[in-house]
Amino acid sequence: MKMIGLMGGMSWESSILYYRIINEQTRQRLGGVHSARSLMLSVDFADIEKLQHAGQWDELTQVMQDVARQLERGGADFLVLCTNTMHRMADAITDAVKIPLLHIADPTAQHIKAAGFKKIALLGTAFTMEGNFYKGRLSELHGLEVMVPEAEDRRAIHQIIYEELVIGVVRPESREVYRQAIARLVQNGAEAIILGCTEITLLVGEADSPVPLFDTTALHAIAAVDFALK
Repeated sequence: MKMIGLMGGMSWESSILYYRIINEQTRQRLGGVHSARSLMLSVDFADIEKLQHAGQWDELTQVMQDVARQLERGGADFLVLCTNTMHRMADAITDAVKIPLLHIADPTAQHIKAAGFKKIALLGTAFTMEGNFYKGRLSELHGLEVMVPEAEDRRAIHQIIYEELVIGVVRPESREVYRQAIARLVQNGAEAIILGCTEITLLVGEADSPVPLFDTTALHAIAAVDFALK
């Protein structure tokens, strides 16, 4: 089994999910008491969040490249960046090391296309919903039509992620905010919903949506095991 290099801590609430899913999948496939060969370097999310909201993306890129290099030196065979937003610098991370980065959008898109969907809606941080690094990959590389919520819903979704989910707070009233945003997207033609922030799965499940949900956290973690066992 290849050594999985996990770039974690963004936030650690979702990094836990990665670690659990990867090891559950490994045991399920290999049997017995098998677990995954992995390394995780977990950053201090307070530092990351501050730089994100200050727009210091160049500095964040340097941080992510340093994390990638440390994992490579530690023996990782490939990288799994355990966050959607920081895939903004996926190309720069790839350029910094000799090992591959398993991009979170790719297994998500593959599952969406296999299910027969074309027009999908993306939920995530404002950085993910409003930037082109994620939507562009889904549309240009995978041929999907990508919608995002209206501005007011984007603000609420972003706020709930940073003020609640990254610190493990799950509130029924916040779930209702997401349910209403999803309903509006479906009314506007969304055939499926991407949970494009690794913490959203803590709040929203299939019962909260009239259309299928694609959980990037689970799909990315499962893809990591697929790649590690090739």
